[in-house]
Amino acid sequence: MDSLASLIDLLSLKETADDVYVGNSYQTAWGRVFGGQVLGQSLSAAYATVPRDRTAHSMHGYFILAGKPDQPIRYEVDRIRDGGSFTTRRVVAWQGDEAIYSMSASFQKQQEGYEHQSSIPNVLPPEVLLTDYDQIKHLKESNPKLYRRLTIIHPNAIEFRPVENFYRGESVQRAPFRHVWFRARGEVAQDVRLQHQLLAYASDYNLLTTAAVPHLDQALREDVFFASIDHALWFHAEPRMDEWLLYATDSPFAGGSRGYSRGSVYNQQGQLIASVAQEGLIRKMR
Repeated sequence: MDSLASLIDLLSLKETADDVYVGNSYQTAWGRVFGGQVLGQSLSAAYATVPRDRTAHSMHGYFILAGKPDQPIRYEVDRIRDGGSFTTRRVVAWQGDEAIYSMSASFQKQQEGYEHQSSIPNVLPPEVLLTDYDQIKHLKESNPKLYRRLTIIHPNAIEFRPVENFYRGESVQRAPFRHVWFRARGEVAQDVRLQHQLLAYASDYNLLTTAAVPHLDQALREDVFFASIDHALWFHAEPRMDEWLLYATDSPFAGGSRGYSRGSVYNQQGQLIASVAQEGLIRKMR
């Protein structure tokens, strides 16, 4: 992804029939459509059929087949229900005659109720941290194969500043926790729909790999295949994607060639913006 503008353009789908929307893909170095792209585009398709007074509060998606970056993706929206407070949509993404992804999303009118939230973790602020690129610069000469693995998935549209640097070279036992600050590389319009789509896109980064943190010494020496299986996202407050957000992730379980990870997204004021959960495939390449 070359820039924020190209990412926003990628999320802008073309309506080809009633409740049918088509989007393109960017050419990934690993030959499969990036899951975050499908998350953002499917939410874009669903939003196109939802009244303006309702915003997404949750989305749950399953990745069925690996998408082909050289083929367009067709998103078909099923208007499940339009209620007094909630609107429900189902979206299926197709390439040709094959479904590659399915998603259910729920949208709600703004309403008030009881409020509480968990506290933001006490971690270093983004201003004193290096970008993820800068943290692994030393690998370019010492371990070029690993350097390429870590950089080919990097989106130039989003800047990441990890709190923990796992690539210093020391061999230690690590707990399955990560904290990464991120923000869009440029100003984003104050449109909650676009903000949600960008957050859905970004939420697929740095999540599944948290399940590999305790096994990092071994995983970095081997060719390991990562792929998202399902992804759930709950929106609690409107994000500002051009301001720093903290992605606090943990992984309670890995086994059966799968890893399960959770994430909480906070703004710098400590407000909980979103919660995420994902299970994905983690296994050695044959």
